[in-house]
Amino acid sequence: MGYVMEDEDDSKDQAYEVEAKADGSMKMKKLVIIPAFNEAESIIETVKDIRENAPEFDYVVINDCSKDDTLKICKEEKIKVLDLPINLGIGGAVQTGYVYAYHQNYDIVVQFDGDGQHDAAFLEDMAKKLVDEDADMVIGSRFIEKQGFQSSGVRRIGIKIFSFLSGTLFGKRITDATSGMRMCNRRVIELFVKDYPRDYPEPETVCRLLRKRCRVVEMPVQMKERSAGVSSISINRSIYYMIKVTLAILIERLR
Repeated sequence: MGYVMEDEDDSKDQAYEVEAKADGSMKMKKLVIIPAFNEAESIIETVKDIRENAPEFDYVVINDCSKDDTLKICKEEKIKVLDLPINLGIGGAVQTGYVYAYHQNYDIVVQFDGDGQHDAAFLEDMAKKLVDEDADMVIGSRFIEKQGFQSSGVRRIGIKIFSFLSGTLFGKRITDATSGMRMCNRRVIELFVKDYPRDYPEPETVCRLLRKRCRVVEMPVQMKERSAGVSSISINRSIYYMIKVTLAILIERLR
C-alpha cells in the first residue's frame, strides 16, 4: 500500500478553480506525472515530447532516488522535478505526483512513463474523452487497434488474465489494465492521494475504481519500445507479478 495522507478540511476539496475560455468551454488545469528511476538516457526526449505535443499540460518528474544522472539532467535542463529522499517504487512515486496535483489544484492528471514508450500526441484526445464521456479514468490501450509496440509475450499473457478478471469480477473488461498511460479526474486524484498500492499498482487501481463504481474507459494509443534502459520486470518477476496482482485483485473483489 502507498502512504496514507490524513483527511484535510472539506473546504480544500473545493479549492481548485476552473477558468472559462472565450468560447464558453471550460479550461482545466492538467498535469503529467512522470515517475522516473534511472531514466537519464530518455528523460530529456520524454519531456520534449510533452512540451511540443501537449503544450496545454504542465508536467513534473518524480525522481525515485535514481542512481544515474536523472536528477542532474533535470536540474541542468530546467525540468521540473520532485526528488524523493528514499526509493518508494512505482506506486509511491506516482502517489507523490497525485499529492502534488492535489495541493496544486489540478483537475486532470495523467501518468506518463519516463522511458520514451508513451506518445504525448495522444494526451489532448485523452483529456477530451475524459470530459466528453464524463469518465473518471481514461486508459490508453495498445490492444484496441493493435498498433505499435505490443509488449513481450509473457506480459501479454498476464494482461489477458487481468482483462478476464476485470470482466468476470467487476463487469468491465479492460484490454490494457497494465498500461502506465492513464488519465483521471479530480475525484480519482482525491482517492489516490489517500490510498495507492505500492507495487505494480496499475491493475489494482483499475479494479479498485471499478469496485467503487467509477467510470473507466479506454481509447486506442500507440506505444513504442523503451528508448533506453532496461525494464525492471524480468521473466521471473513477470510470473511473480501475475500471481501477486491476481491475488490483490481477488482481495479487492472481497472488500
